Amino acid sequence: MLLKRFASSLHSTSRTGPFRLHPTIKQLLAAPVQPEEQLVTVSGWIKSIRRQKKVSFAVLTDGSSSQGLQAVFVGNGEGVKALTNGAAVQLTGKLVSSPGAGQEKELVIESKNNADLDGGEQIRILGTCDPEVYPIQKQALSIEYLRDHSHLRARTDAIAAMIRLRDTLKKNMNTFFDDQGFIYSHTPILTGNDAEGAGEAFRIAQIPNTHPAATNSPDSSSSSTDNTEFFSRSAHLTVSHQLHLEALATSLARVYTLSPCFRAEPSQTGRHLAEFWMLEAEWAFGGSGRVLDTCEFVEACLKSVVRDVVDGADADVLWKGGDEARRRAVVDAIGSAERWTRMTYTDAVKALEEHQCDVPGAFQYEPGWGRALQSEHERWIAETLVKGPVFITDYPKSLKPFYMRENEDGKTVGCFDLIVPHMGELVGGSVREERADILEGKMRDSFGDNLSEYQWYLDLRRYGGAPHMGFGMGFERLVGWVGGIDNIRESIPFPRWAGRMLL
Repeated sequence: MLLKRFASSLHSTSRTGPFRLHPTIKQLLAAPVQPEEQLVTVSGWIKSIRRQKKVSFAVLTDGSSSQGLQAVFVGNGEGVKALTNGAAVQLTGKLVSSPGAGQEKELVIESKNNADLDGGEQIRILGTCDPEVYPIQKQALSIEYLRDHSHLRARTDAIAAMIRLRDTLKKNMNTFFDDQGFIYSHTPILTGNDAEGAGEAFRIAQIPNTHPAATNSPDSSSSSTDNTEFFSRSAHLTVSHQLHLEALATSLARVYTLSPCFRAEPSQTGRHLAEFWMLEAEWAFGGSGRVLDTCEFVEACLKSVVRDVVDGADADVLWKGGDEARRRAVVDAIGSAERWTRMTYTDAVKALEEHQCDVPGAFQYEPGWGRALQSEHERWIAETLVKGPVFITDYPKSLKPFYMRENEDGKTVGCFDLIVPHMGELVGGSVREERADILEGKMRDSFGDNLSEYQWYLDLRRYGGAPHMGFGMGFERLVGWVGGIDNIRESIPFPRWAGRMLL
């Protein structure tokens, strides 16, 4: 008898293919309509509900698509009456072609007091939601209100679309780099160096352990309560993964990562975050080794990654009610077969100075060779002068970090910033300095004579160091450019900035 039951159990749980979860709403909407006699079970949250005398309509969403699934309840049983906005439900019905406008398919449920149908409930309320106190109401909610309710704001159309947009961009990036022969690499979050040399890194420290089991343990030490560094040296949250990627590129040739970075910048503008994500890539043996080759690669990357996204359904949600001319400019830039504009820093400054001369007071900050380009300068170049994305190359070496390759003129370095309209700097990159003697001199200028912590970086040049290049792209800025999001805090699910960290 026991053997029979065991065999029956094995038979009932066996399957012919790999395990799969129930289809999402996105998958159901994309699939052919099932025969009417076949039932479909869908789970999600009630987005809206409209009741009539003999029929009710609800929009169900599970976050997988910008388009919800309309559920039609024929008969207003007790199960239908219990449905409210925000409630988590499981519905079983027939997926059929919709006769109404606005959707191709709908889920028809014949409800009779929530009675069973073929052994399964038609309407199951998995999580109730009181509509009187639910924070995410149907009316328009301010950005600040949603930031205060960051644990719930992904339930709004715009934030959900932004998160799906991030997912699609990430997948497209992986495809592009895989096609180019790159290897995805995991680089450290904790580091002892400041790659940018800007001194804006977060320092980490061990929290004193006050748990009784630890303090009373014979193996416990005083290290948790004194000033001893956990790693025997100061440690920080990384501001860039570049230096570690360079180490990997000397053996794997082509590497990239999409990882979090951290910057202790007190700025309160809508262009900065304390925690953000960076796409960074490094590759050796990069053709002629010129900075313009790096520009070619970055442009190809962006056009490939963004092309099928900027006109997609999630972008439609994000651009809704926005500047259509601005969106069309992004679409045209991505779809253009023409190369984006390249200009040197010297030429950019000359154009700025000429405009300042023609229109006195045009800029708050006086442009001049050797001075950093301000946001107002970048906006004018991209939005007025070029009217599109522009690579500005060969900046003065005094304005850039030590690792960028010095040009033959001895004054500039082989680098670029990609400036895009309405966003500013999107990508920064350079040819890396592969000459050990020149690099060491620049490092001494930046860090002094004690280079013990950076000897490993010099070793990369001493032992088979090859010409190489790389770049970093702010992922939230890319999301903002593609989705028409002006404030970077709405380009990430849980934004952190100076003075603000919820959850």
